[in-house]
Amino acid sequence: MVGDDWHDLLCAYKGFEEKVDSQEWLSHWAKDRRTMKLVSVNTGMPREAKWHGRIVKTGIFKESVGGRVALRKLNLDGDRQADLTVHGGEHKAVYCYSLAHYDFWKKELPGRELPMGMFGENFTIDDRGQGLPEESAHLGDRFSVGTAEVVVTQPRLPCYKLGVRLGSDDMVKRFLASGRTGFYVAVVREGEVGAGDEMKVIAREANALAVSEITNLYVAKRYAEAEINAVRRALRVPELAESWKEYFRERMRQAGERN
Repeated sequence: MVGDDWHDLLCAYKGFEEKVDSQEWLSHWAKDRRTMKLVSVNTGMPREAKWHGRIVKTGIFKESVGGRVALRKLNLDGDRQADLTVHGGEHKAVYCYSLAHYDFWKKELPGRELPMGMFGENFTIDDRGQGLPEESAHLGDRFSVGTAEVVVTQPRLPCYKLGVRLGSDDMVKRFLASGRTGFYVAVVREGEVGAGDEMKVIAREANALAVSEITNLYVAKRYAEAEINAVRRALRVPELAESWKEYFRERMRQAGERN
């Protein structure tokens, strides 16, 4: 969800300070033209869960499934979202999360069982130890996976239901502060996917911005020239959802008023 509530929450976090030089995308493209591996496909239907004395309906409970799974424009077969006003849709058809992040969370959440899909992801991916995928995956990157094709659209901004899944009120803030947000993809070509499939970058948007940079721009308290230039590029990426574009346009208007 993009809006004032998330703006207040995210701006309270001061850890996203380091910026990527977005003008170096050509060299990054050559370096990052690599293959990742899909290690688990995870699906789940909405269910009810008790949270602080009330019942909430959520689709965050995902479990690893075997065999080939049909990937369609809005969902994997066997997967749905509970609240379609903030989850799902073409721009958030599939959520990807790194296998390496599980090692981080096992240290942060000692004694906790963390099966694949624990963070609500549909694709658990192995980037083979080459840094955070949020830094190497770019808005508009197109991947082939199985017989399907997907494109990166946005980072994840989690809601309180991540806390429901992990039984922790502070999990949303900890998740964002870690920088390990994962990212959403839209489905360009429907097909079948399964654990063991390669995810290979087959095209990159000319105005490429790393997923982590989009998050940085979202949480930045003030926009200087570098942020304004990066936002202008992001607004030219067709895969970025209109809700994100409107948020960035408003931030640009605010920056213009201050200047």
